[in-house]
Amino acid sequence: MVASHVLTWEVTESQGYETSWIELRGTTLRAHGRAVGTRPDPYWISYDLETGDDYVTRELRVHAATATGSHELHLRHDDDGRWTANGKHAPDVDGALDCDLSLSPLTNTMPVLRHGLHLAPGRKDLLMAWVSVPDLTVHASQQTYTHLVRTERGALVRFASGDFRSDVEFDAEGLVVDYPGLAHRFSAGAGWPQPG
Repeated sequence: MVASHVLTWEVTESQGYETSWIELRGTTLRAHGRAVGTRPDPYWISYDLETGDDYVTRELRVHAATATGSHELHLRHDDDGRWTANGKHAPDVDGALDCDLSLSPLTNTMPVLRHGLHLAPGRKDLLMAWVSVPDLTVHASQQTYTHLVRTERGALVRFASGDFRSDVEFDAEGLVVDYPGLAHRFSAGAGWPQPG
């Protein structure tokens, strides 16, 4: 079964927007996205994300541009759990299953789908390969996802990392609807067409 979506979020944290073209096929996810932010300084990013089975990240490619220049990141995860960033080993995040692109509600989807946290009670403590925006540096991030309650549209799942926590609303397909303090989805469409 294949489901494709075009989703747009207002990203309140960056005072910007993100649109993502998403394909869910079996237990894999592919996405292409574009985002623009104005805080703390203007930037835009484009990304391509691909997972393997069970929504485990295989590859994330990101390009970021700011007033002072641009950055590129090619983040890869192999079958042995080893991560590389632009071809260099990133040992701090070895063992993580997911990337987490800062300021993007898209990358919260993979752990929620993998563990069914949009469907049933559960709590997962996870290591993430967190990508800072717009400098695109990679850091280890300990995060916790906890199913709180089912809703008419899907479920509330509490996200926590360090001192930060937010009760995130996901739809029935595990995609973010509302992420208090970060982003709110305001449009959805079916089908591609893919960005040029």
